[in-house]
Amino acid sequence: MAGRILEEIKQTKPFASPREEALVSLLRTAAIVEHALGDALRPLGLTHTQYNVLRILKGAGAAGLCGREVGERLISRVPDVPRLLERMSDQGLIRRDRDRADRRHVTTRLTENGSRILARATARLEELAAVRFDRLDAGQSAQLVDLLEAVRATD
Repeated sequence: MAGRILEEIKQTKPFASPREEALVSLLRTAAIVEHALGDALRPLGLTHTQYNVLRILKGAGAAGLCGREVGERLISRVPDVPRLLERMSDQGLIRRDRDRADRRHVTTRLTENGSRILARATARLEELAAVRFDRLDAGQSAQLVDLLEAVRATD
């Protein structure tokens, strides 16, 4: 398996270091998985970021979250969370309620429609995960999670 990334990207020269190969391999893997994710969500009219918002709001429950809290929990940061939430509200996936006591505070909650779409999207992504990770046993999956956490860690 080692060195296969060279073939995939049609690179003829070896990498300068194992770390460089690991970085390119991680980027290639992320791109492939993100493309597959987009293909799975597109028929539902969702982007991966919108799916992430729906999952976040489901986890928040009836209390909901303000836009800043949603933005802090996103997997991929987006520059304009209020605009993202506005579009999702227009689609009927979420609802935004302005606080009567403090008009600056807006709480975002999942709608019934958003919950239905989320359930359908989650089923599609479970299938995607099964296909993409079928070669890994539970121990290897856990090891992969640990290794990726180590890469993301900052001092």
